[in-house]
Amino acid sequence: MRGPARAFLGTFAVLALLVVCACGAWPGGDPANLRLMVPNTPGGGYDTTARTAARVLEETGIASDVQVFNLPGAGGTVGLQRIVDEKGNGELALQMGLGVVGASHAAGSKVAVTDTTPIARLIEEAGAVVVREDSPYRTIGALVDAWREDPGRLRVGGGSSAGGPDHLLPMELAQAVGIDPRKVAYLPYDGGGDLLPALLDGRVDVATSGFGEFLDQIRGGRLRVLAVTGQRPVGVLPGVPTLRSSGIDLVFNNWRGIVAPPGISDTERRRWVEALTELHGSRRWRAELRRHGWTDVFATGRAFETFLARQDEQVAGLVRRLAPE
Repeated sequence: MRGPARAFLGTFAVLALLVVCACGAWPGGDPANLRLMVPNTPGGGYDTTARTAARVLEETGIASDVQVFNLPGAGGTVGLQRIVDEKGNGELALQMGLGVVGASHAAGSKVAVTDTTPIARLIEEAGAVVVREDSPYRTIGALVDAWREDPGRLRVGGGSSAGGPDHLLPMELAQAVGIDPRKVAYLPYDGGGDLLPALLDGRVDVATSGFGEFLDQIRGGRLRVLAVTGQRPVGVLPGVPTLRSSGIDLVFNNWRGIVAPPGISDTERRRWVEALTELHGSRRWRAELRRHGWTDVFATGRAFETFLARQDEQVAGLVRRLAPE
């Protein structure tokens, strides 16, 4: 965040107002103030994605005065409950992704992502295994060797609670290298904004998270990426290997999208989809994808709805398998 106009009070960060203008007035007459909720603290992946999308919507003239606010808590399930409670409110949407799906099952939430109105899947991002620059672990192989010797000694931090991508990644990585996932000393933080200082001041030994949340510190030499978890190397991280190229048979990607409350009108849903479709087609959005190292996986309508339902089912099964005996 930059300047006093973007300061936040308590857990809320309100930056601007969103008015969709490319498609005319919002249903019901005068343009309404549209809001995009971020279900974790400022500085995390959801926050970065939401604020980037809001800024590009404004810069391209698709929308104006984009309001983004943070409602953190319980791995994103506080925000999920809020969006479901706002039934019929076509002026509000939730920035979400794999983390909210997983947290809803791990926390035994009363609501699920399938209770919302799917709008669009936006991006996919590889995870990363990140350490401080002064860490004794210079390669992913060295870290794994130490981890195998004493799984509980290595403190692994992630920007999501149980069931979220930052939690699922080290569990799957542990399993891939022959470590019992139940022995992993995982320390959850509410988003990358909270995880970063914990990594920098030594409260955790290694972080598993989306690399985009740490790019400034990586480029500034304060953090080092041992490996990325996607199918191929990431352009913004030259020289960093994938897990597979390092001899570890694992590919893990996170995704982020937008959903609205249940019960909104077909017209309101169409307005959201049209605005985000125009965003997706803009050159400025493509530039942001390159800048952040995000992969374009845009989908709306039935395609996103089907994807979301399958993710919900698959992640529920994975969370059950990771539960303590």
